[in-house]
Amino acid sequence: MPKQINANLTSWASELDDNALEQALRTSRLPILAGPVCLMADAHFGLGATVGSVVATKNAVLPSAVGVDIGCGMVAAETNLRAEELPDDLTKLHGIPAGVGKGHARSVGTRTATLETVGRPPGSGSELTERQIETIASQFGSLGSGNHFVEVCLDERDRVWIVLHSGSRGIGNQLATAHIKTARLVAQEEGQVLEDRDLAWLAEGRPEFDAYVADMLWAQRYAWGNREQMMDAALTALRAAVPHAAETERINCHHNYAVKEMHRGEEVWITRKGAIRAGRSDLGVIPGSMGASSFIVRGKGNEASYQSSSHGAGRRLGRKAAIRQLSTESLRSVMAGRAWDDSLAEQLVDEHPDAYKPIAQVMADQADLVEVVHELHQVVNLKGT
Repeated sequence: MPKQINANLTSWASELDDNALEQALRTSRLPILAGPVCLMADAHFGLGATVGSVVATKNAVLPSAVGVDIGCGMVAAETNLRAEELPDDLTKLHGIPAGVGKGHARSVGTRTATLETVGRPPGSGSELTERQIETIASQFGSLGSGNHFVEVCLDERDRVWIVLHSGSRGIGNQLATAHIKTARLVAQEEGQVLEDRDLAWLAEGRPEFDAYVADMLWAQRYAWGNREQMMDAALTALRAAVPHAAETERINCHHNYAVKEMHRGEEVWITRKGAIRAGRSDLGVIPGSMGASSFIVRGKGNEASYQSSSHGAGRRLGRKAAIRQLSTESLRSVMAGRAWDDSLAEQLVDEHPDAYKPIAQVMADQADLVEVVHELHQVVNLKGT
């Protein structure tokens, strides 16, 4: 159940460090809010706005609240296979290029096909260089790095799922970074009073607002299509190993994005930074940390959270702290019994499960926001590195 921290800040997080709380309080004092800031159960410190926050604004958007991976999210596909039908070697099933600048030659995306799929970058947004246009195509259908991953999972019925986490890749980051910088300049010009320069906003009526929204909405389409493309590739690889494999359901959802919605009787901008839409009957994907359960959920339409819920487990340790405090040995221990590339253990210490909040607690904290449809357990985890 939520905790009302003050009139402008509501929290579902039973575990919330002081830095994240102070950051959320700064956001809650912005003059452009259309209601309380909502912290989800996985909330933790981020750039500008807290990761795991839902921010409603009137006639304005916060580029840093959307974040630098515009449209990042999850896609999950249920299949008709059961556990015993999976092949012995699962590490070759995904067939998806990963990493930063690696494997792009294997990406199935082409310039023409990519732009036909997601639409051309909008004329009202940023002017893109020829190199950026080529990057858009070469990275389409590739996973990325960090906490982006593809997994093969089993649910409580031993049914096989493929689960994937990715966003708008390099182009989303480039567009977001440029617009965050622009918002800071606009804040100086307008004399915005800010406790954090990364809380600078863009107001409707300004050309900078129109340009950002155009780029943001396009990057969200790119991220959605990128996940669709990779899921298609993963399922193709699965069918190559198990010819009768078929997809029975697919769920694709953003968790870093902004959209106009009706809430409390008015149309507002809802920015979900590390949160998914959980409207009544909306299906969503909430991953745990590497090695932990993930969940397919159905929203309960709770208006107190602007019909939102957490996007995952949420970090307990920052990446640098995780590297200092955790070890490759303990990572190998906790991942025992799962198929993963343990030669990458040293590179993946910052993704250690102990760097994240317990997903069971996160799910308990938001029982009024979503109901669990399926609990998924990993049998294969392949990280972007």
